[in-house]
Amino acid sequence: MAGLKALVTLAFSASIGLMFLILACALPEFNNWWPFFVLMFYVLAPVPIIIARRLSEDTGGSNPCREMAYFVTAVLVVSAFGLPIVLARSPVSQPVIQWGACGLVLAGNVVSFLTIWGFFIMADSDDVEYSMW
Repeated sequence: MAGLKALVTLAFSASIGLMFLILACALPEFNNWWPFFVLMFYVLAPVPIIIARRLSEDTGGSNPCREMAYFVTAVLVVSAFGLPIVLARSPVSQPVIQWGACGLVLAGNVVSFLTIWGFFIMADSDDVEYSMW
């Protein structure tokens, strides 16, 4: 039953994160869909860790495959935070997005990546049948 509560909580927080992202794009004062490209990072960020878990043995020590997956995931997460900031700053005379939209995208990033991290924490627990990931 605890696994079901965690799964419902993660689904709710994922919808909150996506709501922030959609608000950053669809509100009339912003009205620009360029920040929606951050969605690509939400999809790509967990892929290296999922692949590394399938390919590596769980020996407890340092594992080069898993360390590389953590590095690639960190690059994807930092890129997801950097994209809206770059869009809000360039070009200087006429930025692509407004700073309000950038703030909403950054809030959505925090919520969405914490949700992805929470899913991996939940999937690692032994009492949940989702540990096949």
